[in-house]
Amino acid sequence: MENKTSKIYSFAEFRLDAAERLLFERDRSVQLPPKAFDTLLMLISNSGKVLAKERMLAEIWEGSFVEENNLAQNISLLRKVLGENSDKKFIETVPKFGYRFIAEVRTDEPGVEVFEQTRARVFFDDGGPLHISVDSARPALQARSPETRYVQNGDVNIAYQVIGEGNLDIVFVMGWISHLEYFWKHHLFASFLDRLGSFSRLILFDKRGTGLSDRVPIKELPTLEQRMEDLHAVMDAVGSKRAVLIGVSEGGPMCSLFAATYPERTAGLVMIGTYAKRIRDEDYPWAPSVEQRNAFIELVKTDWGKPVGIEERAPSMANDEEFREWWATYLRMGASPGAAVALTTMNAEIDVRNVLPLVRVPTLVIHRAGDLCLKVEEGRYVASKIPGSRYVELGGEDHLPFVGDQTEILDEIENFVTGSLDAGDHDRVLATVMNVRMDGAAGLSAETLENSRAFIRKQLEIFKGTEISCENDCVVASFDGPARAIRCASDIAKNRGVETHIGIHTGECDRIGNTYSGFAVDLAKRIAEMAEPAQILVSRTVKDLVAGSGIVFEENGSGTFEGLEGEWRLFVVNS
Repeated sequence: MENKTSKIYSFAEFRLDAAERLLFERDRSVQLPPKAFDTLLMLISNSGKVLAKERMLAEIWEGSFVEENNLAQNISLLRKVLGENSDKKFIETVPKFGYRFIAEVRTDEPGVEVFEQTRARVFFDDGGPLHISVDSARPALQARSPETRYVQNGDVNIAYQVIGEGNLDIVFVMGWISHLEYFWKHHLFASFLDRLGSFSRLILFDKRGTGLSDRVPIKELPTLEQRMEDLHAVMDAVGSKRAVLIGVSEGGPMCSLFAATYPERTAGLVMIGTYAKRIRDEDYPWAPSVEQRNAFIELVKTDWGKPVGIEERAPSMANDEEFREWWATYLRMGASPGAAVALTTMNAEIDVRNVLPLVRVPTLVIHRAGDLCLKVEEGRYVASKIPGSRYVELGGEDHLPFVGDQTEILDEIENFVTGSLDAGDHDRVLATVMNVRMDGAAGLSAETLENSRAFIRKQLEIFKGTEISCENDCVVASFDGPARAIRCASDIAKNRGVETHIGIHTGECDRIGNTYSGFAVDLAKRIAEMAEPAQILVSRTVKDLVAGSGIVFEENGSGTFEGLEGEWRLFVVNS
């Protein structure tokens, strides 16, 4: 019987050494994952013959249960590596049956040594080689990574990378745990990012406390507000005036909040497998129950270091040992066990339901119908709440967008971002409005009143607030985030020069320059009127957006306000 594993196969400008498990393009070695190499070897050793999918699955993944999708992913990767195009074909699909290798193949017996200790590696994009690097022999999981740079936001260094040279900027925000350099250590994730970078300038970053960004105390892991600030800092560092934001899973809520708050910096919004809140209630019955979330948090505590959550996030790859190893390492490198628990707990508190209707930029929501991690109803809900958004529902069970059929997701994104994205007027924004009402202002001396206003203005400067108006007994200010507004209010409330009543609400404002008006301004004023002396009273929206900040609230009942629609749950900020 012919031994195919001892032969050297040549086709076009490629040479495959079966014994040494090496693929060369001319005199350069091309890295392939083990299963992709096995797929190519099986095809070329049966050149001209149609191979049934069932046979290929049985031989390549002997003894493992996998789906056809695994084979399809390998075929897609091989076509890209071999540089297939309309004029050059290597692998033919036989509909409803299998695949055939159609290029002419020459067979030689092993001869001179074709591999040295140092090898050159070539990486491909759809248009041909991207670059060639010389390196020592490495395992298949070792892929190239772009240069990692840092920008400082406050006292914390945020790691970021940039690839591609397109005219359009894309910021990719990975959910839960991230690690920039481990993005590139699995071919599926790397090919997903390479495709995004083929039609954009792609910007990646690690949230503070994770990946390559500075580690921070577990009690100081980033809130949605801080993640927005870090994103702002990264965009400024690379000179990005406007970008399309792509948020995966937990990245979706942050990106929607950024888009509503900074529409002038957001060219478009894409959310993949995302959600509005992470704990079930009667108005949002698709999320996990408190008990289910607690069970997952316990799993993170006990099993961190293993491929935690892989069965729900990547079921089609859950039995692939290479992927399991990569996923486990990616999580370990991305966060410590304590940080992973804290992030998971914090994310369970996120609720952006009141933010979604305020997103005014072009929006695309993508969700897989069988997503085992986040139910499809969650994607439908998010899309239904964003005015004018486009919703695309695809097949498959995988939650991670780079697992499963990534091509159809990437096609949707490319069509969306390369289409016409209207710049818009951006005269309506999401803002946190603080209303400070001073008791007995009419009876205060001019000096005392002016000193109190000066003290309030100093706090606004410290916490990056913008003064909207200052009347006799009332100062109104806006903030980009609710946590800063609350901390500013806490310092103001401690001033014994004058007694204050403070109301805070996050909502939509009409903005002309530094002038803000509209519902959020009116509601903050009404809330302040309900506040007790030295009390900070906030709306439910404010409370929901500061998850993980450490700010403690006490429910204060509900309020209705004449001339303002709806009943509002209010909370007191505990000092």
